Amino acid sequence: MPWPIYLALKQLFPTGRRFPFFTLISITGVALGVMLLVISISVMGGFQHEIRKMIVDTQGEVQVRGEGLIADPAAVLAALAQVPGVAAATPFAEGVALIEHERKPAYPGIQGIDLARIEAVAPLGRFVRVGSLDDLDDDTVILSSQLAAGLGARLGSRIEVYSPLLLEKMKNDEVMLPRELTVVGLFEVGHQQLDSSLVLVTLRTMQDLYGLGPAVHGVNVRIAPGADPDAVARAVNETMLRAHRVQARSWIEANEDFLFVLQLEKNMIFFLLTFIIVVAAFSVASSLLIAVVRKTREIGLLGALGAKPRQVAACFCCQGLFIGVAGTAAGVALGFVFLHFRNDMIRIFTQLTGSEEVLARFYQFSRLPAHTAREDIVLIIVCAVVISTLAGLLPAWRAARLKPVEALRSE
Repeated sequence: MPWPIYLALKQLFPTGRRFPFFTLISITGVALGVMLLVISISVMGGFQHEIRKMIVDTQGEVQVRGEGLIADPAAVLAALAQVPGVAAATPFAEGVALIEHERKPAYPGIQGIDLARIEAVAPLGRFVRVGSLDDLDDDTVILSSQLAAGLGARLGSRIEVYSPLLLEKMKNDEVMLPRELTVVGLFEVGHQQLDSSLVLVTLRTMQDLYGLGPAVHGVNVRIAPGADPDAVARAVNETMLRAHRVQARSWIEANEDFLFVLQLEKNMIFFLLTFIIVVAAFSVASSLLIAVVRKTREIGLLGALGAKPRQVAACFCCQGLFIGVAGTAAGVALGFVFLHFRNDMIRIFTQLTGSEEVLARFYQFSRLPAHTAREDIVLIIVCAVVISTLAGLLPAWRAARLKPVEALRSE
């Protein structure tokens, strides 16, 4: 082992003594900065991951829509099956309706699904907490959990559905009664907005409610494993845009603005929290400068024994490196420990402050998500180690400039 590295380790962790106070403070400062970065970036990554999962699990990776209604969905489905990268597809119809139960009204989004194809594209069945998707038919409905709670509806309840078509009939002096449907299930995705404002019916029921006939509003597509959603969307547009007058958009393109905002927030959090490590680096630099002053005579002795200025400088740079590595390792470990128990800690905090419902309402998730990308961890580690190493440059430069004779005379 080169002697500058050995000497750096001995100065930081001397044998036969208690853990040095300055070393402990320096490592703790770096560790706290790294821990906060790991927690914050993982939580922001968790929001991105949950949103992606929610979109893909409820809509598929690619969505195909027409210029107006898709009048011949069977032809579109047949054409989609020939596009490379398309694994499955299902038509849908969607809109907004007034539903009423025991004189309690609500205005949720209502989606008609093709029961024969939906599970191959969007596994909605696993989100049904009460009842079953298999019980859904043209005379029944599945409500989102919070919507049902607000209406006071449960399994077996009868709800009335008023569609915009009813208003159109009234304009023409025609009478159309509201559609009565029986609740056969409650579903919960885990996102508060969807869990409080969505209704599932069969595609045929939705077509009747909106007077669509055989037409649909669009087709959701599940792509093959490993396929790129944008590439599949381009392939669909190249082969079907003119023939069927439809346009495909990947989930990334359809939510581009929202995803950009999330990424921007993540980048800004990383940028701001990096300053915690910078502040810790100033603490490291201060500690090493104090060490240079205290060990002036030892530095002069090293020079008298033939040590070159760059070797003396390397000793203090290595100390900054070792502090950075130790602090980063401790910070990453503490960050993962916090992430593992994050929901327990959040639950205790919200129970003490009485803010469970506020957290769910404003942040739209019932649990605090976390997703740690390998690239993010590598970036955090590299930044923390580099900044800590740079913190040793000033003390190293100061030590390298000391003249052996003047240093040995120092009191």
